[in-house]
Amino acid sequence: MFLLAITCAFVSKTLSGSYMNSMLTQIERQFNIPTSLVGFINGSFEIGNLLLIIFVSYFGTKLHRPIMIGIGCVVMGLGCFLKSLPHFLMNQYEYESTVSVSGNLSSNSFLCMENGTQILRPTQDPSECTKEVKSLMWVYVLVGNIVRGMGETPILPLGISYIEDFAKSENSPLYIGLIETGAIIGPLIGLLLASFCANVYVDTGSVNTDDLTITPTDTRWVGAWWFGFLICAGVNVLTAIPFFFLPKTLPKEGLENNADIIKNENEDKQREEDKKEKYGITKDFLPFMKSLSCNPIYMLFILISVIQFNAFVNMISFMPKYIEQQYGKSSSDAIFLIGIYNLPPICIGYIIGGLIMKKFKITVKQAAHIGCWLSLLEYLLHFLSFLVTCENSSVVGINTSYEGIPQDLYMGNNVFANCNVDCNCPSKIWDPVCGNNGLSYLSACLAGCETSIGMGINMVFQNCSCIQTSGNSSAVLGLCDKGPDCSMMLQYFLILSAMSSFIYSLAAIPGYMVLLRCMKSEEKSLGVGLHTFCTRVFAGIPAPIYFGALMDSTCLHWGTLKCGESGACRIYDSTTFRYIYLGLPAALRGSSFVPALIILILLRKYHLPGENASSGTELTETKVKGKKNECKDMYQKSTVLNDDELKTKL
Repeated sequence: MFLLAITCAFVSKTLSGSYMNSMLTQIERQFNIPTSLVGFINGSFEIGNLLLIIFVSYFGTKLHRPIMIGIGCVVMGLGCFLKSLPHFLMNQYEYESTVSVSGNLSSNSFLCMENGTQILRPTQDPSECTKEVKSLMWVYVLVGNIVRGMGETPILPLGISYIEDFAKSENSPLYIGLIETGAIIGPLIGLLLASFCANVYVDTGSVNTDDLTITPTDTRWVGAWWFGFLICAGVNVLTAIPFFFLPKTLPKEGLENNADIIKNENEDKQREEDKKEKYGITKDFLPFMKSLSCNPIYMLFILISVIQFNAFVNMISFMPKYIEQQYGKSSSDAIFLIGIYNLPPICIGYIIGGLIMKKFKITVKQAAHIGCWLSLLEYLLHFLSFLVTCENSSVVGINTSYEGIPQDLYMGNNVFANCNVDCNCPSKIWDPVCGNNGLSYLSACLAGCETSIGMGINMVFQNCSCIQTSGNSSAVLGLCDKGPDCSMMLQYFLILSAMSSFIYSLAAIPGYMVLLRCMKSEEKSLGVGLHTFCTRVFAGIPAPIYFGALMDSTCLHWGTLKCGESGACRIYDSTTFRYIYLGLPAALRGSSFVPALIILILLRKYHLPGENASSGTELTETKVKGKKNECKDMYQKSTVLNDDELKTKL
């Protein structure tokens, strides 16, 4: 029952986490904030987690672990609810546009009109303008993410230590593999939910979506990000209920029917309780911390985890944005593809890894080698991703000249040309159109278009003087597609990603068992908590911030708010973006193999504290079996022994 409950808890917590990561782009556009600030909001989860992780990991084992996990799930639900509040407190989302929302043909101020006036829709009240620019509604998302991090704190260390304490040692890897499988089912559900919500307009039900001039592939589109947070809140609260009915302790698996063993265990636990009352529960905290700090294998494992987490946090958090920018997909499609291609291989890898550990009774040293060399194989496979790329979207005035010369040849960056200099067009408003010459333009006005037909997203612009074609020049709303070759490259990228995910997940369980077995049994809960604490502080919090700042540096055009302030980035230099997204994690992960090789060398010399843990249960069972055989022999000899001697023997 506990295994089922903790698996559901892992599903709910990873559901919330994956949904949050998938909605980062939507949050960035909703609040018009840079990627670095979005990274800080994403990393705030780790801030909430590290506030409690050490103390929960240590003191939690002294308290009622299932109830503490249940309370954590309720707090996670509260955090998710807080993150949805801005939608109900803010006005409707307004995206920048030069095109009349109604699509009224009589309103042609968004087209090229010589000696006309072309400005962005004016703001009626200056105070309203200031309020719009300096809105801090994103703080609700920040605080909600911190609260969710605090709620998730007890689930991993207390759940794993509970299983380690009461499960057979040879079954522990399999159980952890099943739990990690739950931690993959959650993201799968979360990504599917995010894909659905990202495809639904943020203010659906409040606005007529037929009047919209943007589609989900547009970088101004904002999906219904708030709706999924409400669902996550409900799931987390429901998951908490079973934990309030589970016992504080359980008999060791496999010894449930042996009364003598259970009696001895109860006596040991009672003595432990008396010891706590006499000395307090903090007596062993500093000695345990000192022991872990002086454990070279444990400290090197933490170093590896910090380096690798810096790489993976960035890749996972910004993968939807990378697919959007590199391959021209919508947020909804990118999230859906990630869920379909990546999560099933990870799930299968976790299960197979746990079964291998159980079937072949892999030792700690063997597990370390398996984890290291599989990770190295996946790392080498990662470099193939540099080959599956697409070219930048050609946007005239940003990275392409009006003659169609790319930026590397055309060094200018002027949105105006002779064909539109008299049109009185805005130069900063992002409202792209695709010309029938295959080039994109910042707006219909800058493309020199003089007339339009149709309404909403079906609007077509005609008589465009800047679009150089042999026939009638025209344009439609949105950026031009990147073509079938780019779609093929996306398939190759996703296949490589699926293969890498499977190989790395195979190495995850053996690697995690090295962490658990390099500590003494009484140090495991604190050790897991300290490991989590370090990865949060040195990877989970800073990585999204500096990675987001690096992504901001590749922005080619920033959005513009009503008052002229900069909003979210609309288009990136996809080549530089690719080098940062793939290159920085590759450099980080490459450095992590140095401490990994040192661990393999140390394992040849050191005797790990938990190395014999896998045989502990078997030793106990052997002793019990030996006692039974002895009693059986004595019974057979009872005919030649008198009653007093038999009584003494028994």
